[in-house]
Amino acid sequence: MMVDGVCISREHDFVSIAREDYGAIVTPAWFDPDAWGVAAKPVTSGGRGGAWFVETADMSAVLRKYLRGGLVARISRSNYLYLGEKRVRSFAEFRLLLKLHDDGFPVPRPIAAGYRKTASTFYQGAILLERLKDSAPLADRIGDLSLNRWRSLGGILRRFHDAGVCHADLNCFNILVRDDGFYLIDFDKGEIREKSNRAASWKAANLARLHRSLERLSWPRENAGGLEDRWVGLKEGYQGKAG
Repeated sequence: MMVDGVCISREHDFVSIAREDYGAIVTPAWFDPDAWGVAAKPVTSGGRGGAWFVETADMSAVLRKYLRGGLVARISRSNYLYLGEKRVRSFAEFRLLLKLHDDGFPVPRPIAAGYRKTASTFYQGAILLERLKDSAPLADRIGDLSLNRWRSLGGILRRFHDAGVCHADLNCFNILVRDDGFYLIDFDKGEIREKSNRAASWKAANLARLHRSLERLSWPRENAGGLEDRWVGLKEGYQGKAG
């Protein structure tokens, strides 16, 4: 069934949505890493676990299950309160990424998202995304990037912010570096704030969160120096200053 440009499939207790070009071929097994066999390899860098690279002859993808962090994870790591299908986190992230990708933002293109009700008031979710090959987290590339690349990153972050795009967990593992530029990933709980002004406080909070994540890394002193030298470059790019 097609609704709002995506294909919706319901199979027993599992519901999925997919891009039109994948349509009805998506099944609940697509969201189970064991079902992929040797084609699924765990992602080891960043995050809370629960992510796999899926490589087949027809698809290069990332499968990610939604897992909780912090104290609440001691109670339940994968169950979320069900407040209606529109508020299922995997569906919300899928639709946000689809819009951002279609609008030309550097984000992974979503393939499909799904959820399964685990009780009358709880569900578990997962999302499948096209893999950004030949990329690495910013955390793994800090010693390789020139000041001009940091300025470029600042300009990209400003572009997201100017469009009202709020990334709920902007950190050095959710920014991927590739030869052709930077990409933002993991938009769980992200949103577009339509009426956001240029000086909105959440924008400064986004950047501060990224800075804190960078502070936790071991910084090489060669080339452009440590974190603060590079952060100045990022802020210059964010403010529209050319390299």
